Amino acid sequence: MTGITLRRLQWWDERRIVVPARQGHRRLYSTEDLAEVAVICELRRRGFSLQRVRKVMRFLQREFSKRLAETVTGSSDYHLLTDGRTLYLETSARQIVDILKNSRQPMLAICLSDTVRQVRAVIRNAEKKASAGAAPAARRKAS
Repeated sequence: MTGITLRRLQWWDERRIVVPARQGHRRLYSTEDLAEVAVICELRRRGFSLQRVRKVMRFLQREFSKRLAETVTGSSDYHLLTDGRTLYLETSARQIVDILKNSRQPMLAICLSDTVRQVRAVIRNAEKKASAGAAPAARRKAS
């Protein structure tokens, strides 16, 4: 789904970047956890260091008192913008344009809500396939 290795997930858990629920020794990732993993992977692919990614996560937690996945849900799109030093989270296309017009440096834009939507769609499809596979098995048992 995100292309991340199990070892990397374990390492992120150990460093408290994305901390899943536990059931014994098993890590159980919620939809929000997977959305955060996907966005972090996207930021890393775009050249952000893990230290900068941690700053992004802390910023979102501090400013919105919510996890990343909770921040980008709803009907409006949020965009994460940076000029390489400063981080911006904008919720209005007009504000994004204004920032880009006033900036003297190029900015990187990442649509967080698209990443979250992609993760949720993959999960929904997997759940549908799992429930469709369970129905024939249940019919066989009833026979």
